[in-house]
Amino acid sequence: MHKYLNLFNFSQKVNYRTEILSGLTVALALVPEAVAFAMIAGLSPLTGLYAAFMMGFVTSVFGGRPGMISGATGAVAVVLVTLVKSHGVEYIFATVILAGFIQMLAGILRLGKLIRLVPHPVIFGFVNGLAIIIFMSQLDQFKDASGNWLTGPAFYILLSLVILTMFIIWGLPKITKAIPASLTAILIVFGIVYFLGIDTKTVGDMASIQGGFPPFHIPNIPISLETLQIIFPYAAIVAGVGLIESLLTLNIVDEITETRGRGNKEAVAQGAANILSGLFSGMGGCAMIGQSLINVSNGARARLSGIVASVMLLVFVMFGSSLIEKVPMAALTGLMIMVSIGTFEWASFKTFNKMPKSDVFVMVMVTLVTVVLHNLALAVIIGVIIAALVFAWDNAKRIRARKYVDDNGIKHYEIYGPLFFGSVAAFNEKFDVLNDPVEVIIDFKESRVVDMSAIEALNKLTERYQKLNKKIHLKHLSSDCKRLLTNAEEIIDVNVIEDPTYKVAIDTY
Repeated sequence: MHKYLNLFNFSQKVNYRTEILSGLTVALALVPEAVAFAMIAGLSPLTGLYAAFMMGFVTSVFGGRPGMISGATGAVAVVLVTLVKSHGVEYIFATVILAGFIQMLAGILRLGKLIRLVPHPVIFGFVNGLAIIIFMSQLDQFKDASGNWLTGPAFYILLSLVILTMFIIWGLPKITKAIPASLTAILIVFGIVYFLGIDTKTVGDMASIQGGFPPFHIPNIPISLETLQIIFPYAAIVAGVGLIESLLTLNIVDEITETRGRGNKEAVAQGAANILSGLFSGMGGCAMIGQSLINVSNGARARLSGIVASVMLLVFVMFGSSLIEKVPMAALTGLMIMVSIGTFEWASFKTFNKMPKSDVFVMVMVTLVTVVLHNLALAVIIGVIIAALVFAWDNAKRIRARKYVDDNGIKHYEIYGPLFFGSVAAFNEKFDVLNDPVEVIIDFKESRVVDMSAIEALNKLTERYQKLNKKIHLKHLSSDCKRLLTNAEEIIDVNVIEDPTYKVAIDTY
C-alpha cells in the first residue's frame, strides 16, 4: 500500500501541520491562477477552478511524485484557445478526455523514461524561462482594466503591499519556520487591507469564484470520425505539453527534495486526472511548477499537502467564495514574484565560462523560446533537437583510423569512434582505395556500426574496392552490429571475419 499512497504509509514521517498549512497556502495561490488561465483560454472561471480541483486531487492521491501540485495551466490554456473560438466548450471537454487517454497510454507503455533524453542545459533553460514568465505575468496586476499602468496612490499602495509580502516571505524563515512564511504573509497583508479599509485590487475583482460541486457532464458532441479529426491534434498537443511539463517539474522537485519520483506512474495519474476533469466540466491541466515550488519550499513532502490544497480550493468555491474574493491580489502577486525568484537558476550564470558554448547556447535558446512563445513543449523539443545535433557533431569528429600493412601484405584499418550518419563523411576520407593492396581488413574493435547511414557507407566502400577487384573484410563486430549487417544483406556484401579468441561485449539495455 505504501508504494501508492504514502499518506497512509505510517512508517513515513509526515509533519501534518506543515502539510496542512502548506496545502492551504497553495489553495490560495491556485485561485487567481486557475481563474486567469481559464480566461486566457476563453472559458468561464469555474472551468479553470474545477480543473484545478480535479487535477490536484487525483494526482496528489495517485501520482508518482508526492508534494507536486497539478492544476489548470497556461501551457494547456494556450493550446485550447483556437479550439474554443472555433467549436466551443463542449469540444474542449472532449479534447481533454482524449488527451487523458493518450497520457495514460504513454504511462502504461513506460514512455516516461524518455524524459531522461532532456539534457541539463534544456532543464536550466526551461526553468529560467518559466521563472521569467511567472514574473512577467505578475506585472499585469499593476495595470488597470484597460491595460494601462496604474498611477498615483493605487500604484504605490499595490507596490507597498507586494514589497511587504515579499519581505515577510524572505525574512520570516530567518526567525522561525514553525509556520509557512507564504501563508503568514498572505494573512498579514489581508488583515492590513481589511482592517484599515485600504482600497486595492482583490481576487473578486478578477471574477467571481462562487460555484457548486463540479457537475458530471458527458461532452455534447457528435460521435463521428470528423469529430475525432477535429479534436485529436489538439488532444495530442495537450497530452504532450502536459507530460513534458509534468515530468520536468517532477525532475526539479526530485532535485530539491533529494528523492526520486516515478515518471510513468505520474503520466498515468495525469491522464486519469484529465479524463475526470473533462467529465466534470474542467479544462484539464498538468503539473504546476510555481505551486509545486511553493509547496516544497514550505517543507511539504507527502501527498497530504496536495490533497488539502485541492479540497480547500473546492471548499473556497462552494462555501468561502465571499471571503476569498476579498484576498488582496498584492499578497498573491508578492508570493508569485518570490516563487519566480526562487525558481530561477541563478547558478546558471556562473556556468557561462565553465560550460561548453553549445550548452550555453541551448540553455539561452530554450529560455528565449519559453519566454517569447510561452510554449514550454516547443522550447524543450527545440532544446533537445539542438543538443542532439551538437552531440552528433561532436561524435562525428571523434572517428579516427589507425592504418598499417602486416607481413602478409594485408592492409588494416583500425577504426576508433562510432560510425553513424554524422561521421560517415569523415569515415570515407580515411580510405585510400586506389593505392590499397588487394586485401583490406577494417577492424571495429573500438568502433560500432550504428545506423542505416553507416550500412550504406560500408556498402559504397565495398563497391569501390570491388570495382578494383579487391577484397574487404570486417573484423571485431559486436553481435548487434552483425545483426544490422545481416538485416541489410541485400544492399551490402562483405566478408565478416570471425574471431574465436575475442568477443565484443554488447549493450544490455
